[in-house]
Amino acid sequence: MPLSSRTLSWDGCVNIRDLGGHPTADGRATRFGAVVRADSVRLLTDAGWEALLGYGVSRIVDLRLHSELALDPPRELTVEVVHVPLMPDLDDEEWVEIDAVGDAQPDAAGSTRAVYLEFLERRRPQFAEAFAAVANAPEGTVVVHCHGGKDRTGLVVALLLRLVDVDIGTIAADYALSGYNLREQTAAWVVAAEDDLERERRRRIGSAPAEAMVAVLEELERRYSSVREYLGAAGVPDETIDAAAARLL
Repeated sequence: MPLSSRTLSWDGCVNIRDLGGHPTADGRATRFGAVVRADSVRLLTDAGWEALLGYGVSRIVDLRLHSELALDPPRELTVEVVHVPLMPDLDDEEWVEIDAVGDAQPDAAGSTRAVYLEFLERRRPQFAEAFAAVANAPEGTVVVHCHGGKDRTGLVVALLLRLVDVDIGTIAADYALSGYNLREQTAAWVVAAEDDLERERRRRIGSAPAEAMVAVLEELERRYSSVREYLGAAGVPDETIDAAAARLL
């Protein structure tokens, strides 16, 4: 797959791209250098960190769990980091309910759709916090990341892009790139599973079907009429929503 102009090469990470260059419904395009999506930047080498700083990054929004942060190698960071754990801790009983929702679906796309919608409803305050961390960042580039940059990051990015009227199909295609970029890591994770049932579950979790993101955004807009209304229901003030839109355009 050829690299697009949005794809960034920061040594140590494999799933990094700028959100610039996406056309919007009113004929404009999202701005380069506003928001970058990534897998965990704590995987960056020294050269990768130099590339991050050279890109003008002013804030990193880290969506990982506390337990994931505890595994980070020590590094003195010279850029602001805002930590917003988007999902429940791994030992939280809520995961039993969420996993059951995904397991009940007939295929990977249906499972991804159901689980993402469950997250968007159950974790509205956390999505609001993550969204505000992007919107209210100081001047410069904001990096949003989790572990692989696919699920948690993918949902926050989808909200940002849809807010400024990027086409749902375009958002879904950007989301699906993460599945391609992470294919080697996903394959190794699948092979390491202890039985066939767990291998199949990991294949499903590791996939990034574009049709799932299309279905998520369509259903979210059916429920709330728009992403703006969803964010408002989650508690994001109008001025913060407007700030996010202004950052992207």
